[in-house]
Amino acid sequence: MGKFFLLVTLLGLLIVARGVSGSMTCDNNIGMVEELNNLDIEEENEVEFSDIPSWTSERGGKVLVNVDSFGAAGDGETDDTSALQKAWEVACSTPKSVLLVPQGRRYLVNATKFKGPCADMLIIQIDGTLVAPDDPKNWDPKLPRVWLDFSKLSKVVFQGSGVIDGSGSKWWAASCKKNKTNPCRGAPTALTIDNSSAIKVKGLTIQNSQQMHFTISRCNSVRILGVKVSSPGDSPNTDGIHISESTNVLVQDCKIGTGDDCISIVNASSNIKMKRIYCGPGHGISIGSLGKDNSTGVVTKVILDTAFLKETTNGVRIKTWQGGSGYVRGVRFQNVRVENVSNPIIIDQFYCDSPTSCQDQSSALEISEIIYQNISGSTNSAKAIKFDCSDTVPCSNLVLSNVDLEKQDGTVETYCHSAQGFGYGIVHPSADCLNSNDKISQVVQSPQSITYEDDIRHIEL
Repeated sequence: MGKFFLLVTLLGLLIVARGVSGSMTCDNNIGMVEELNNLDIEEENEVEFSDIPSWTSERGGKVLVNVDSFGAAGDGETDDTSALQKAWEVACSTPKSVLLVPQGRRYLVNATKFKGPCADMLIIQIDGTLVAPDDPKNWDPKLPRVWLDFSKLSKVVFQGSGVIDGSGSKWWAASCKKNKTNPCRGAPTALTIDNSSAIKVKGLTIQNSQQMHFTISRCNSVRILGVKVSSPGDSPNTDGIHISESTNVLVQDCKIGTGDDCISIVNASSNIKMKRIYCGPGHGISIGSLGKDNSTGVVTKVILDTAFLKETTNGVRIKTWQGGSGYVRGVRFQNVRVENVSNPIIIDQFYCDSPTSCQDQSSALEISEIIYQNISGSTNSAKAIKFDCSDTVPCSNLVLSNVDLEKQDGTVETYCHSAQGFGYGIVHPSADCLNSNDKISQVVQSPQSITYEDDIRHIEL
């Protein structure tokens, strides 16, 4: 009944907002609203994974494969890479096995690829700490972008109370974002799961990654539950959870604090749901960046439901480069609380993460059918809402419902550039600029202390 009432309300508001501009436009908007309100993605308690008993169960019939049995020292100083590789070979080839990294020990492991397919019902139980070499000079040059890389797996569970520690401080110090005299180079991702399906990751802590913490790439049906990601707020390019070319992914009950996006979703990803997410510090929860180097980017059917973002540079963000192609559509951000966030709601189609300024280009991704619902809290920026869209490919069908953003010491406003849509219910600051040629919608207070440039662009260095 509630969904029906919401849909009826939305349809009425759409008709009022669009007037009698044409039945085809109205029909398209009605279809868009109905599809977005029906958009949902299965949560963990609705997903049927293979019934894998706990490895501690006497009735589980599990085969325990302990890395210590293969000569691992577990002292944090001895290289245990070979022991872990040998344990993997046995566990992967043995049905109903548990690869155990025991509690209370530290295992120094170099860059390694763990390849499947594996025998049925594999559990990777990490209760101790896996730690990376702390000096980039000692890194394997053949694996410059990965540390622990798992691929071609199916129905595998990663779980435990342990830690994956990337020892990233020297990598961060060498970054061109920290030391501008250094060349800009990629660094390893701490944990990668690639080209896999029916994967569950539960309870692990991933910290101090060299660059990105946890990447899901080319995967289908992944559940990430109760994972903690942690690195300092000034650590460069340390995205928390990065989703690329993947479908049917749930990220739930995760606490993430990094020096970059808490969660980033990039090209060829769809059916992504994030629920009960804590983010901070970091750059917020982002779709993108997309379209770099004139590439094509497509992201569809994304839901963020229930999140708290504290002292982040962005809240919910869509970011694209000029010159790209493709689209972002069918996105719902809802039930989000922000505290002292610089850009609570932002679409940035002039994104430029480069030491040099980016050139103006006419082509751009199409951004449409985006709903912002029940978003509230505080910002430290005058522009609480920014829709900075392409001149040639404007943003369309942006819908705001029950948005209430405040600035403790002044006025907040909405900035629109080439953006169309509407708001209903409480929308503060007003988003009237979505329905006009105005670039700024101001609220009641006088913005005497505010200065701005209409063509301000976001450059992240």
